[in-house]
Amino acid sequence: MPALWIAHVTVTDDEAYGKYAKLAGPAIAAHGGSFIARGGKFVQLEGKERPRNVVARFPSVDAAVECYHSPEYQEALSHAKGASERELMVVETSE
Repeated sequence: MPALWIAHVTVTDDEAYGKYAKLAGPAIAAHGGSFIARGGKFVQLEGKERPRNVVARFPSVDAAVECYHSPEYQEALSHAKGASERELMVVETSE
């Protein structure tokens, strides 16, 4: 089943987070992920608001988790740590 990678982010260091974004996109694509939403307009109805929201579609939960743990994504993530506050989850779709 396909899965969605959903991230809610507050960027605290634009320069460092820019390095993350530059590396994360290719790492996600290499694992079959494609972006559905990336920082677009949103309306917060409940919970903690984060100004940047990203949704990527993967072929499966396993593919998304494999991407997260890959050396390429972990290198990207090293730039986001300390440069952002974020929540990330992977959710299987009902398709």
